[in-house]
Amino acid sequence: CNYRCSYCTQRFMDDRTRWARDVDAFIAGFARLRALSGATWEVKLSGGEPFLHPRFIDVVTGLVDNGFLVGVVTNLSASVDKLRRFLDATGDALTVFSCSLHLEYANVDEFVAKCRLVRDGVPATARHVVTSVATHEALPKLRALRERFETERIAFRVQPEKQNSAIVDYDAVEVQELVQLGGHNGHGVVAHDFLGQPCWSGTRSLIVDDRGEVFRCYPARRARRERLCKLLD
Repeated sequence: CNYRCSYCTQRFMDDRTRWARDVDAFIAGFARLRALSGATWEVKLSGGEPFLHPRFIDVVTGLVDNGFLVGVVTNLSASVDKLRRFLDATGDALTVFSCSLHLEYANVDEFVAKCRLVRDGVPATARHVVTSVATHEALPKLRALRERFETERIAFRVQPEKQNSAIVDYDAVEVQELVQLGGHNGHGVVAHDFLGQPCWSGTRSLIVDDRGEVFRCYPARRARRERLCKLLD
């Protein structure tokens, strides 16, 4: 990733670069997965910053050519040319284009201009959304930002800040503001509580990391536990 946000869960990593040598093996592994399952899969590409991968467009093209749907989460720092190439490569296979607005780094005017490009380029069936982390410092600015994006006909969602996997301490006024802004990703609550509900992680969804290791969910990947297999095998 080209950003070093203060709230990033990976901010302590010294080396955030990844190699591109296994791209062809990844595509072959995903193709075999689809052939064996007979199902339609959606692959959501995230990072770090996926557009920095040296063969990112090759990854996208390989997935689409093998019948996959594709979504992406990006900080939108990529060039306009690369954004257009991505939209061309995904076409109607694009499911979601999620843009993370990091106020510690992004120029808001430039960010909005790129969002217009994405808004006008995604297929009608795809979701285009902007998200931003509600740090204590950023929270007072988010209502005006939401109004600006709504004027542009772009969905805007807030996400509570987390430290060490736990939501930071917000005071009562901040909690009220977060709820009025729609809560976590527009779901109306600041902190989700799934206790006692069935968990389908590892069956209907799974996480594949940059080295091909497969985990049942994101927290499992982060803790390097509940490993399912290696896709490249």
